[in-house]
Amino acid sequence: MSERALIVRHALTVLVGQWAVMAFGLADTVVAGRHSATALAALSVGAAIFISIFIALTGVLQALLPLWAEWHGAQAPARIGRSVRQALYLWALLSVLGMALLLAPDALLRWAEVPPPLRAEVQRYLAVLAFALPANLLFRVYGTLNQALGMPHLVTWLQLGSLLFKLPLSVWLTFGGAGLPALGAAGCAWATVLVQYGMLALALGLLRRQSVYAPLQLWRRLEPLHLPSLAQFARLGVPAGLAILVEVTSFTLMSLFVARQGTVAAAAHQIAANVAGMLYALPLALAIATSARASYWLGRAAPAQAAAVVWMGFRLATGVGIAAIAILLIAKDALAALYSQNPEVRTLASALLLWIAAYHAADVVQTFCVFVLRSYRITVAPLVIYGLLLWGLGLGGGYVLAYSGWGPCAPQPSPRTFWATSTLALVLVAALFWVLLRRTLKARVQAVQPPASGSPER
Repeated sequence: MSERALIVRHALTVLVGQWAVMAFGLADTVVAGRHSATALAALSVGAAIFISIFIALTGVLQALLPLWAEWHGAQAPARIGRSVRQALYLWALLSVLGMALLLAPDALLRWAEVPPPLRAEVQRYLAVLAFALPANLLFRVYGTLNQALGMPHLVTWLQLGSLLFKLPLSVWLTFGGAGLPALGAAGCAWATVLVQYGMLALALGLLRRQSVYAPLQLWRRLEPLHLPSLAQFARLGVPAGLAILVEVTSFTLMSLFVARQGTVAAAAHQIAANVAGMLYALPLALAIATSARASYWLGRAAPAQAAAVVWMGFRLATGVGIAAIAILLIAKDALAALYSQNPEVRTLASALLLWIAAYHAADVVQTFCVFVLRSYRITVAPLVIYGLLLWGLGLGGGYVLAYSGWGPCAPQPSPRTFWATSTLALVLVAALFWVLLRRTLKARVQAVQPPASGSPER
């Protein structure tokens, strides 16, 4: 099978799985929107906090993909198995940290000036999701391992199957019935808890029974904590996790700042954010597939082949991104109507989706580049760029223009203000990442000399 076919097949499989997981959020958004505008607004704020924490923590774990894919290329399965077992210590640490943050959001809600009527509902929502976090993170370890090995289908089937249970559970627990009271937004969270632990149980069963995992020797006795391994994880995962934290919070903190504008603005922003998240899965899937294959070839000591794979994936990502933007521009009104019956929410959401189209154009480039750069162990520079532009220009600039004004410009307290500044910031990020990726690939190919013995360097 050609490299293009491998990348496309891997990306499509990851995409289906990602969309299945994102459909959890879509289902919750639609269910909460049908329940009440207050429930939808609470879900918007709560989901922003949860996603910020969850994505940052999973970014640390996802950073292990290039490492495991490179060892896969170097044909070192036992080394992968030892690394996976050591990653369990990292998983435990991240789970404790994440649960502590989710169970104590009071200071963040007050800082963001979330209206008091929403706070209690948001706190209930996050308290429930805290107990889903350990299962969610451990399932991400399973997913990262399968992506590194080129077997994402073993993850996707579980994600698709769980979706069949998520929607009816969310409806039942949110609206109540069969002896249970209506739980509102917290009902969506309880449905997530049940589904996540079910997925994890099935994943552990597959790891135990499927012969494809046998060479990894995963089920050997857990070794004591190996500090050099933990240090290696930290060098890769901490900058990557912080970069993702900056990226995601520049996106999700908008929800907290927009929440003070009222339930209509918060609900419309949640719709726009959810659509942006669904679109994000497209370049993300291609980035994961491409980085896995590039790391594989780096493990085989073939940097020229790795670079060729990267540019092949980049062309695929940009083509798919253009098609997605065209569809969004055509269907924006229908999408807004799907999410909410409130005419004010629908009108504002439809206007925001125009900004989402521009935002996605830059998101395609920067998402692809940042994932592939991790295959080349470049994680600090993206973190700095994200911090300066996404937090500084995007989020900070939006806050100033929305609530303070700038010079002769009066304050513009609207979700449009935040999406405009964030789009500008992301365009600059995408340009810088593209230049960095191009220079990195060129330098790696030129620096590596053919080995005299013909054996791999690594």
